[in-house]
Amino acid sequence: MKILVTGGAGFIGSNLVDELINLHYEVVVMDDLTTGKVENLNSKAKFYKMDICDEDVLKIFENEKFDIVYHMAAQINVQKSIKDPIYDANVNVIGTINILEACRKNNVKKIIYSSTAAVYGNPDYLGIDEKHHKQPISFYGLSKLSPEYYISIYSKLYNLDYTILRYSNVYGIRDDKNGEGGVISIFLDRIINGKSIKIFGDGSATRDYIYVEDVVDANINSMKYGNREIFNIGTGKHTSVLELFKIIRNIENKDINVVFEDERPEDIKHSYFEINKSLSMLNWNPKFSLEQGLRKTVEYYRRN
Repeated sequence: MKILVTGGAGFIGSNLVDELINLHYEVVVMDDLTTGKVENLNSKAKFYKMDICDEDVLKIFENEKFDIVYHMAAQINVQKSIKDPIYDANVNVIGTINILEACRKNNVKKIIYSSTAAVYGNPDYLGIDEKHHKQPISFYGLSKLSPEYYISIYSKLYNLDYTILRYSNVYGIRDDKNGEGGVISIFLDRIINGKSIKIFGDGSATRDYIYVEDVVDANINSMKYGNREIFNIGTGKHTSVLELFKIIRNIENKDINVVFEDERPEDIKHSYFEINKSLSMLNWNPKFSLEQGLRKTVEYYRRN
């Protein structure tokens, strides 16, 4: 079976590529290296340096004849989406349509799309399940939600199978303080470089933090399970920023200075998933506790 991973040089994508190769699949990576890194590429994967909006995407599909497409390439920075919504929409919406057209024209069996908790906006209730209303509060959230509807309609019109995975806050090895991961990678980068930690607000804001290997497992299972369904991929547990900081401080076993700054108005106060649908229909269960995942992440940062 031949599999394409768009964004396969990025944080989550490269971890997925490694596991697919470990499972002996034939893997092709498409990445323009805007945020992905050459050093993340698995040498056993065939690599195309290409923007997903490029018209030559179709030629690659015609030549390679993919069975499965993991669509992970995206513009993932919330602040950048607000500053440059046209670029954000071009990558996340037009880029996805370009991939879908290539899937349609080349008889791809299934597309597995990486979405985000940002599609929900400010939650009406916790934990957030898949039926919760979708009302993004950033252009990023909107540009990740729109492709979900395109995928559903392509499926109905052209019988393209799909699974959509909405991630909570993913962290782990190869996370980048300038990339996808957010607060954990920023904390660790500042700690390693001897800088104080910045916390916006009083540190009581909560999130659902999930280790990247658990996200990879959900993607692997999506090849077989969850056809034409949408799933929340998180732990179903919530941790405050202050609690997160204390766990990292204990793992690092060092005194770390904390600076509290004004709460950012665009930040959602509390968010965590309800994951019963994923547990029952994806044959999947997150394996790593937050402390276990953080210890593996800290070890990676120390080595690198």
